[in-house]
Amino acid sequence: MPQREKPHVLIVEARFYDEIADELARGAIAELERRGATFERVAVPGAFEIPVAIQFAAQAHDDDDVPTYDGYVALGCVIRGETSHYDYVCGESARGLMDLSVQYGLCLGYGILTVENQEQAWARAKVDQKNKGGDVAAACLDMIELQRRFGVLET
Repeated sequence: MPQREKPHVLIVEARFYDEIADELARGAIAELERRGATFERVAVPGAFEIPVAIQFAAQAHDDDDVPTYDGYVALGCVIRGETSHYDYVCGESARGLMDLSVQYGLCLGYGILTVENQEQAWARAKVDQKNKGGDVAAACLDMIELQRRFGVLET
């Protein structure tokens, strides 16, 4: 099967915290552009929906049966509240993404912030601070390079 010269990445954004999602995406997009990758963006309501959105996208192939995307960047934020809902959303979204990555050989950048409060979220999301969006886009591209080095294509 042929592959694209430039990596093509899908950014999946949980929009529950819009402003934090925008900042994470800003960092991810800057890193993808810096490294010459192309990308598309889709939005989902929250972190819990990210794994299934990536699964839907991973099943799409072009006319030459090449996967539509070489990698995926998952962006979102879960802030601890007063109930155990936080634990379920964090654990299940992480498990879902890891299952997809291992089972199907997907190149994923995991950028779902799991934090105690908004201050922690902003410190991790801001491009002039920890820039987790940029970090996870870089991780995704690094995994695409590794996948290509070993001659492995997504299934």
